[in-house]
Amino acid sequence: QVQLVESGGGLVQPGGSLRLSCAASKSISSMNAMGWYRQAPGKQRELVARILRGGSTGYADSVKGRFTISRDNAKNTLYLQMNSLKPEDAADYYCNAEDIWRSYWGQGTQVTVSS
Repeated sequence: QVQLVESGGGLVQPGGSLRLSCAASKSISSMNAMGWYRQAPGKQRELVARILRGGSTGYADSVKGRFTISRDNAKNTLYLQMNSLKPEDAADYYCNAEDIWRSYWGQGTQVTVSS
């Protein structure tokens, strides 16, 4: 079992930045993949960014060049640096981790982008 706790969400103006964190209850170095997903009201949950065990990363087209996913294995923490935020980035953001047995989810952190 892995517990994931997100933090760092909040209200930011368009063009601003936020950094989300996801603290895991156990080592993340053995996870096959970790990622950030988001869900806006009335929409399906979508993949934002993903990082594989070997370090390869992938991003949704809508966030490429603006968001950066990273991890600190020593701190068992996943990050999402979000720059140049747009109103359409507003959503609940969820951390995800996958090991060989199952997928784990955090409770989410809300990001609001508004002037």
